[in-house]
Amino acid sequence: MKDDHIDVKTCEVVNDFQNMVSEVLIRHRSILDCLSKYQESTARVNRSIIKTVTDCGCISINANKKQYPPMESLKECGKYMDSHIKGKLCEQCREVISEELGQHLFYLAALCNILDFKLEDLFEMEYDRIKTLGHFLLS
Repeated sequence: MKDDHIDVKTCEVVNDFQNMVSEVLIRHRSILDCLSKYQESTARVNRSIIKTVTDCGCISINANKKQYPPMESLKECGKYMDSHIKGKLCEQCREVISEELGQHLFYLAALCNILDFKLEDLFEMEYDRIKTLGHFLLS
């Protein structure tokens, strides 16, 4: 692989993960079941993050209008952007969110299997697109 691409070990892990999902996914092989589980996993990720604010309080969200000098270049605007998150995830919240994100990845891989996509290819394609478009990608 080229130096500017995702490394070989990462590709192996992604491929191994996708293959393992294919082996262990039995009940939700239907595209409809898989889509509903993927959507459910999205909601669970969102809910776990919300609970860090509303139940635990280890982080808070302070959102406001994004402001940056109008004469700055698009590349320079990034230094003025804020995640709106204050604080740091506690270990318990980090563990819960990581589990929910893992389940989300599981159902993403399952969807890829059902639709005959390779996660590795999707990562490579998106990596190349981001690299090509750079700061203009999501502006």
